[in-house]
Amino acid sequence: MGNVFGRKSRPSRVTEQDKAILQLKQQRDKLKQYQKRITLQLEKERLLAKQLLKDGKKQKALLLLKKKRYQDQLLDKTENQISNLERMVQDIEFMQIEMKVIEGLKVGNDCLKSMHEIMSIEDVERILDETQESIEYQRQIDEMLAGALTQEDEDAVLAELEAITQGEDVALPEVPTEPIPEVPEAATAEPDRREAKNKPDREMLAA
Repeated sequence: MGNVFGRKSRPSRVTEQDKAILQLKQQRDKLKQYQKRITLQLEKERLLAKQLLKDGKKQKALLLLKKKRYQDQLLDKTENQISNLERMVQDIEFMQIEMKVIEGLKVGNDCLKSMHEIMSIEDVERILDETQESIEYQRQIDEMLAGALTQEDEDAVLAELEAITQGEDVALPEVPTEPIPEVPEAATAEPDRREAKNKPDREMLAA
């Protein structure tokens, strides 16, 4: 029970404009109901006047048609009032849309102002200048690589290429200056003994 009575009520999202639109639509619906009822009544009175004329009651028929004529005028006024109410509802609804658009523009403007405060015009100009300098520097490099060298530079490049092709300026390994170590006698005798041992075998195979 405490939770039920102690619960905080949620704030209503229904605005004054919404209430006004609801009231206008209710008035419009009531007028449409009145219009429908009068239309049916006029149709009955027209048929009744026709019957009175058949019965020879011309004066009563004439009086009834006068009443019908007055009600026709009221019906026309009702139609105009319904049109006015519908137009007013449309105007309010469109105004609500415009208010939402304006609120969106306000949020966007505040965001732009915050961004402008973060980056000033001077910062933008400096960044643009630095970017332009980088582009110009890269363009100069591209022109040099694309053949924008002088004839003297071209001749120097060709001469360097020719020198590399013919082997000039090629770094060769240095000749060692230390004497070659002598091979021990036992190491040289071993191959001779192997050769003498294998010689009879080759002779037998040849025979």
